[in-house]
Amino acid sequence: MSHQHPSDQRFETLAIHAGNTADPLTGAVVPPIYQVSTYKQDGVGGLRGGYEYSRSANPTRTALEENLAALEGGRRGLAFASGLAAEDCLLRTLLAPGDHVVIPDDAYGGTFRLFAKVVSRWGVEFSVADTSDPASVRAALTPRTKAIWVETPSNPLLNITDIAGLAGIARQAGARLVVDNTFASPYLQQPLALGADVVVHSTTKYMGGHSDVVGGALIVDDAELGDELAYHQNAMGAVAGPFDAWLVLRGVKTLAVRMDRHSENATRIAEMLTKHPRVSKVLYPGLPGHPGHEVAAKQMKAFGGMVSFQVVDGEEAAVAVCDRAKLFTLGESLGGVESLIEHPGRMTHASAAGSALEVPSDLVRLSVGIESCDDLLADLKQALG
Repeated sequence: MSHQHPSDQRFETLAIHAGNTADPLTGAVVPPIYQVSTYKQDGVGGLRGGYEYSRSANPTRTALEENLAALEGGRRGLAFASGLAAEDCLLRTLLAPGDHVVIPDDAYGGTFRLFAKVVSRWGVEFSVADTSDPASVRAALTPRTKAIWVETPSNPLLNITDIAGLAGIARQAGARLVVDNTFASPYLQQPLALGADVVVHSTTKYMGGHSDVVGGALIVDDAELGDELAYHQNAMGAVAGPFDAWLVLRGVKTLAVRMDRHSENATRIAEMLTKHPRVSKVLYPGLPGHPGHEVAAKQMKAFGGMVSFQVVDGEEAAVAVCDRAKLFTLGESLGGVESLIEHPGRMTHASAAGSALEVPSDLVRLSVGIESCDDLLADLKQALG
């Protein structure tokens, strides 16, 4: 955590101030975009402020990394070119050929593809488990399990995993608990405080918040693991560029107020959908009938902006709802200020088709934005017909 920002400050304060030190040269209150590749050294081996080459470190990226560490309550934050670049660095740091990972049966399609098509070629094995069920996770463990991977809420089925409960299972197994915190954001949920070893983010989503940047992050509290990850980040090189780091840092400043509105709007939309005759099932952890509701209420500040639902008349009807929406933009990704709608089976989760992670074909996923909720409700009602 940045030394200028004591950890007793509250989240909303840290979001704006951690890592955001006024520029010593001009007093600029926003960190400059250091759009530079190399740095003048004070004599051979004399680094000014520790910077020599922007793959290894860049002051704009450092500001973001300090901010990310502070928001997740960790010691070390690392910023990457994308969420999958962060995941790739983590997997190659933690694992060697012959190792085993337990992954969720409802993981993000890109994460599944990374395990199934890329990492598996290097002799790393994985098993799929229902991470919301501790018995399922225990059954998937092997003597070679080095990591348990969790998404909560999960993408796109919004399943909830008890982070503290799984942290205990991971410790007993001598494995690291990795939590993808993209859907919740650190404002709603802080996995390290609940016992996780590593937090993963696609900063493209809620952290950036404006659909204008692609990025990823890893945050850890273990200094030694932080050093190992930083070594691999530099060795492999998929770092966040300075302008991208600056955009995420800018987005994070309003994370708390955005997440409040995302959660508020999503709650109203989920309640409307539960009463709609064309909807067979609503997946939102804020609903009392959701199987993970109690766990979510315990480990999250609010329930987030993602809502999925299943349509009564099946796949074609679900696709038609996506096509008829006007205010909800048909598109992949999530977490921006504008509302998005998509059909996971044909879009974001097509890579999981035919696997244990295949999603229902009648499923529609919403990323509920921060527009007027009345306008969003009206649009969904006309789209459902």
